[in-house]
Amino acid sequence: MSLKIRLARGGAKKRPFYRIVVAESRFARDGRFVERIGSYNPMLSKDDDKRIVLDLERAKHWLSKGALPTERVQHFFAKAGLMAAPARHGQTKQDKPKAKAQERAKAAAEAAAAAAAPAEA
Repeated sequence: MSLKIRLARGGAKKRPFYRIVVAESRFARDGRFVERIGSYNPMLSKDDDKRIVLDLERAKHWLSKGALPTERVQHFFAKAGLMAAPARHGQTKQDKPKAKAQERAKAAAEAAAAAAAPAEA
């Protein structure tokens, strides 16, 4: 039995509301859960106290039992001082030019540097 601390979505269409729940990993996202330990309402402003509500004692209890939080819930716990924030993954390489384009740009830069060097001499 693998326990997860994760978000279960509720609310209406385009008006999300999430419960922070402890559930078995094989259960459906919005399905059965073991215990509800908080809520997250992304529709509230970021400085609102009721945006993220956590029962810290129960969260500590479930973490001690081996429940693993999802990345989003781990961010919430980090803000509450319960654990370290998850490592941020850097940008993907999708925004970078492909290898051949990088080679052409490097060659063009070298050619420009070579052309500028004799002019200075």
